[in-house]
Amino acid sequence: MEFTEDQLQRYSRHIILPEVGEKGQIKLLKAKVFIVGAGGLGSPVGYYLTAAGVGTIAIVDNDNVELSNLQRQIAHSTKTIGEPKVESAKNTFESLNPDVHVIPIKQRLTKHNILDLIRDYDIVVDCSDNYATRFLVNDACVMSKKPLVTGAIFKFEGQLTVVIPGDGPCYRCLFEEPPPHGVLPSPQGAGLLGFLPGVIGTLQAAEVLKLIIGTGEILKGELLIYNALKPSFRKVKIPKNPDCPICSDHPTITELVDYS
Repeated sequence: MEFTEDQLQRYSRHIILPEVGEKGQIKLLKAKVFIVGAGGLGSPVGYYLTAAGVGTIAIVDNDNVELSNLQRQIAHSTKTIGEPKVESAKNTFESLNPDVHVIPIKQRLTKHNILDLIRDYDIVVDCSDNYATRFLVNDACVMSKKPLVTGAIFKFEGQLTVVIPGDGPCYRCLFEEPPPHGVLPSPQGAGLLGFLPGVIGTLQAAEVLKLIIGTGEILKGELLIYNALKPSFRKVKIPKNPDCPICSDHPTITELVDYS
């Protein structure tokens, strides 16, 4: 493809990087990314993927914008309170970069629809805020052989990892089963420092861009943990579980489970 004059200016800082260049920018423009959640993490992920020129971005979320969201969910504004988050995010992102087509999906992910929804996408980014969805997304990505960039935030700490099905551990190798309902406090009940999703979401976007371009090291087999109070980053190795119920050579989970 040939770049327009506007595109050459917009992506000039990418194109002059030897690791990206015109070929890498073309890969970005042709890429399709599926984002789960249009909230705290989904906002910076969507912003930076849009700014980078990722051509097609789908966002699934069933909620509407509330005033309490605006402390951290920067894809939305006071003017969009009451609107579906996916529509608010679509308008925000497409106003930043008209090269990007944002597909809003206002529905709840379930075991019945997730495989169909992610089928046509290259990479899935889990920006959800609950264990039930994280396990569902992990299992669907393993079954579909879709790369997954998953992140989580809580109070003053965030974490992320990358799952490459068939090449390294998955989320269930780290946490085999979701905790029972009510055992752990929810992010809504525990509180969250507002800038934290910006840190983790930006790191998630970085992993997505590297996957698309095919450069650098990917955060697979490791959990990157950020503590805002110290402040510090540390990595924890994630060993592949030979008896993992979903990604081992003899999986016991052969159908998606809905934990919600």
